[in-house]
Amino acid sequence: MDKLNSTLIVSITPYFLEKEAVWFEENLEKVLRAGKTQSFFYDNTAFLEKGKNYNFSQFLRKLDEMGYERVFVVREPGEFSQRGGIVDIFPINAMQSVRLDFLGNKLEIIELLDIKIDDEKKYKEILKKRLKSQKIFSDLKNLKPGDYLVHLDHGIARYCGIEKFDLVKYETSDIAQACAMSDVNATSPNTYYVLEYAQNDKLYVPVGLERKLSRYVGFADPKISRLASLLWQKTKNKLKKEIEKLAKELLNLYAKKEVARRAPYQMDEELESELRSSFLYEETPDQLQAIENIKKDLSGDAPMDRIVCGDVGFGKTEVAMRTALMSASNNKQTAIICPTTILANQHFNNFKKRFERLPVKISQLTRLKTKTEQKKILRDLEEGRIDILIGTHRILSSDVKFKSLQLLIIDDEQRFGVKQKEALREKNPSLDILSLSATPIPRTIYLALSSFKNISLVQTPPQGRTAINTKILPYNIKLIKKAINSELKRSGQVYFLHNRVESLEKKRDEIKNLAPSAKIGLMHGRMPEKKIIKIMDDFQNQKIDVLLATTIIENGLDLPNVNTIIIEDASRLGLSQAHQIRGRVGRSNINSFAYFLFNPKHMTSLVKERLRALEDAKELGAGYRIAIKDLEIRGAGNILGREQSGAINKIGLNLYSQILSEAVEKLRQ
Repeated sequence: MDKLNSTLIVSITPYFLEKEAVWFEENLEKVLRAGKTQSFFYDNTAFLEKGKNYNFSQFLRKLDEMGYERVFVVREPGEFSQRGGIVDIFPINAMQSVRLDFLGNKLEIIELLDIKIDDEKKYKEILKKRLKSQKIFSDLKNLKPGDYLVHLDHGIARYCGIEKFDLVKYETSDIAQACAMSDVNATSPNTYYVLEYAQNDKLYVPVGLERKLSRYVGFADPKISRLASLLWQKTKNKLKKEIEKLAKELLNLYAKKEVARRAPYQMDEELESELRSSFLYEETPDQLQAIENIKKDLSGDAPMDRIVCGDVGFGKTEVAMRTALMSASNNKQTAIICPTTILANQHFNNFKKRFERLPVKISQLTRLKTKTEQKKILRDLEEGRIDILIGTHRILSSDVKFKSLQLLIIDDEQRFGVKQKEALREKNPSLDILSLSATPIPRTIYLALSSFKNISLVQTPPQGRTAINTKILPYNIKLIKKAINSELKRSGQVYFLHNRVESLEKKRDEIKNLAPSAKIGLMHGRMPEKKIIKIMDDFQNQKIDVLLATTIIENGLDLPNVNTIIIEDASRLGLSQAHQIRGRVGRSNINSFAYFLFNPKHMTSLVKERLRALEDAKELGAGYRIAIKDLEIRGAGNILGREQSGAINKIGLNLYSQILSEAVEKLRQ
């Protein structure tokens, strides 16, 4: 390995990601000079020289702050690992990783490692994906003046908007342009987030430095900080100590999972290529990233616990299919659990079709099967003749025995309780778990933010997909008539949600008066499951124009011809549930409509807040943000305990979770 006398490491920021590795070589002296006077370069670079002393723990902390991901083995730019005094790091400003060997605080050796990237295009793609992964804590889409933001260094402020300024000009060189991105100095012209602190103090944060900002998610109106006050730093430091205690408790709870091990998966590129070729659409970048994340999880020996969070219709099922194939190609069995028979039946049909040319045996276990059929399935399962079993919670029954279960896929994880989700893992601690959700439950979000679960966000819509036109209005019979007939006129179909089983028949008569030519189907959860499947088949085959149903339609029905949904009394729905139901339409490139109607008499302050959040987050890919908002509305007491919700109010959930995540990683060393 080649020895070096010095090395430069830069942060994962938009400015640096735009530069090629050679730029840093050519401008090294300018970068070092700027680092002595400009806070942007001081905060976002680390220049290390052999033989000099550095505070080792502060250096590791800085790597975290610069956006580098701690991993077991460094493989690509943006990662680092630490074993004792040895730190391996792959700087984003280089195409080869380096090893730093510290003796105490003294840097004894700097040497190049064999891990490198020869393809510059691939190198740039990795950096872009690495940047996207940093944004989980700082989703600043659809900010409105008056929202609360948390600045990592300065505390909680009120967001005033984005402004452009022509301020003092320094050098006009490329370096000076970057200097303007600091909180202190600015050059012309630049765009800033304007944050208002106590006593009308203002802070201008350059667009591009979002990694220092996060939304304030709390359970009370926060106290606005004083700019440049030591109180914020003291608050952070005090809470860090409290959070470290919680991290120890959580790590003890998860200790059994942490020590479990299994054999790494071997990837079968031929089978993967065969399945990929039968996918009718082009994968979105987020889908590809999620699949890569899962491959990385499975190629190690620690059991996977990952949640794929993405809006309905954004391709989570495809990610599940690719993962199930990885399990089958390693001669392991997969269990896929769905909350309803309808969804299990749809998955079974889709999996059968996609896997028909592959040597993979797929079966279904639900109450639709006769006792004789179920006995045969259970026997085949125990003897290893079934690779993928799809079903409802029936799969968790004591008589269901697998020969070599290794992968559990939970669809719509928010519909299952903790005990249900842990039932199979208790039998097999090394089980790999993949959860799919449009709006994960608060507990899952919290665990993901705190690094106990890994999360992949699928937020890029499929090509041609448009946002659902969301209307939140008082109940109006004329509007309902117009919405139904407009959809039927363009040969489309309609969902009508009426969540009272006892009055469904009466509601059908009302709809018949509004649209006399419409063929109306009726469905609710008390019906025999075979009848429910028959009605859904008729609806899918367009033998029914309007499906009048309860919230049974909430889960996973993929019908691209249904592009209007009318929810009769939206005040009765939870926020995540409402977003999930909205996703029943808009599954194609056809303009779609969701009407959330309400009775003004039922409009409590909580209902107003839920409906306002639903309307604010109507863009494509808003499911994760909806889930975070739902967490804020529900409160954190049931997740963390009351003593922790007090801490969250002081610094916000996002920053709280970041600090907890760092504490967990520190304790895991």
